[in-house]
Amino acid sequence: MKRIFVDIEKCMACKTCEIVCAVKHSKSCNLFGAIKEKPNPSSRIKVIEAKVIPIPLQCRHCVEPLCEQACISGAIKIEEEFVSVDKEKCVHCYSCVMACPYGVIDIQKEENIAIKCDLCLDEEIPPCVKSCPTKSLFYGELKDFKKQREKREEKCTM
Repeated sequence: MKRIFVDIEKCMACKTCEIVCAVKHSKSCNLFGAIKEKPNPSSRIKVIEAKVIPIPLQCRHCVEPLCEQACISGAIKIEEEFVSVDKEKCVHCYSCVMACPYGVIDIQKEENIAIKCDLCLDEEIPPCVKSCPTKSLFYGELKDFKKQREKREEKCTM
């Protein structure tokens, strides 16, 4: 299954991915409209600083997701190797937030629901990946991501 992979050596912590993600999940789907929206649009990807190294984090869509196991209402489920949150079933217990080993499930405070990366399945390539100016985000299969990194490393050693 396709996933979002991160080449942390390329990330500059510009947070373009965060902005594009929030706009994509806004009601207006445009930057100027999203800025004025209530509730404020929330990004499903977060760039954190880990000892000076920026790392974009988003849902890993785990094979056996702990968030699904912790969800008491059945709002989190796996559909075709993709972990989703049903906003209508979420009972705001946030067990999923506590159970996620990656800390990538967030709370949309105004609506009081759990939110996480949905891979923007309605797009061929997620907007966060398309917008990354350094191409540190990659959407595809693990084997393709590894090939891309190997090619880059070969170029650097020549």
